[in-house]
Amino acid sequence: MSQQLAYVIVTPYSLYKSRTGGILSRLITRTGLDLVGLRMFAPSAELVKEYAETIVSAHDTQDRKVQELLKQYVQENLSPDPKTGRRRRVMMLLFRGDEAVRKVRSVVGNLSPNRQGGETIRDTYSDLIVDDTGKVRYFEPAVLAAPTVEEATNKLKMWARHSDADGGLLENIINYAPGELPERTLVLIKPDNFRFPTGRPGNVIDFFSRAGLYIVGARVFRMSTAQAMDFYGPVREFLRTKLKEGVGTKAKEILEKEFGFKISDADQQALGDILGPIQGDSQFGNIVRFMSGHAPNELPQSEWTKPGTEKCIALVYEGVGAVGKIRDVLGPTDPSKAPPGSIRREFGSTIMVNAAHASDSAENAKREFGIVKPGENNFKQVVEETLGKV
Repeated sequence: MSQQLAYVIVTPYSLYKSRTGGILSRLITRTGLDLVGLRMFAPSAELVKEYAETIVSAHDTQDRKVQELLKQYVQENLSPDPKTGRRRRVMMLLFRGDEAVRKVRSVVGNLSPNRQGGETIRDTYSDLIVDDTGKVRYFEPAVLAAPTVEEATNKLKMWARHSDADGGLLENIINYAPGELPERTLVLIKPDNFRFPTGRPGNVIDFFSRAGLYIVGARVFRMSTAQAMDFYGPVREFLRTKLKEGVGTKAKEILEKEFGFKISDADQQALGDILGPIQGDSQFGNIVRFMSGHAPNELPQSEWTKPGTEKCIALVYEGVGAVGKIRDVLGPTDPSKAPPGSIRREFGSTIMVNAAHASDSAENAKREFGIVKPGENNFKQVVEETLGKV
């Protein structure tokens, strides 16, 4: 069957209530589809108007009254704030695979005041509350998704046309109290979370939500070998130096056992000086391979800049003390030393395979932004690759 592209829009309220992780987990595990795109949007009035006009559809299985409610909701809740002009955040998720639109819509579910259980995303996260007369008292759909392939195609092309102006790394979206100085930090949800379809990526995002920060940038990212070398470049010299003592000791033990003669402390140090940098470079190559799919020596240099085979999610969190708050939730590099309740204790297994990366300073975050480019518009690229020019 042909590969379809489906979307899910996480509403401003779902983002505000930090429900993004739970929504993503259900979509990955229950559809089995490939998450191929993520982009933050701050929709303009023009985009909201254009999108709202497409919501009421004869092809949607939901009740016509519910469709009218959705149209009104989009107009009121996705538009810029009429009092301040400040735009609102939404997150767009793209899934690709066989019957993607049907599978996504099945997991999203329909809206009804009489729903029972929590099978779908909307069963769990949406609200449609009516009084005894049937009048709607409160309505929150949690997510938005297209009912048919044709409508998914049309709406995706619409959002893609606006994706440069209305999406990316969002600015001036969050309202802070006077005197508050927000900062931004980068999070990478690492490739070990994407080996097969599991809820781990969403679960990791759920943990980060405890920091009380705001997601202002998001993309699916396949790090090239060159980008991985640049990103982890500061680690390389540290490894070359750090491993000298350990590799010197190990080399002494092996050589004494193999050849039956003693090695002096000075010679042991010399062995470390020689072998430590070699071991450090080997470990660095392992990190690059883990993040991109290939170590530098496994590819011709002409291919170092091509997108890698391993998938990450890049997220930018914003808020007061963002760097420290995210690092606290993440935990130390070594999962065995991470405290209970931290991400690396829960999801990590080794110093390298440790679930996520987070910037260790605001300065390093800026350096890492320059490599990962969290505002880059691969959303539009995915739409055009699958559906044609927008």
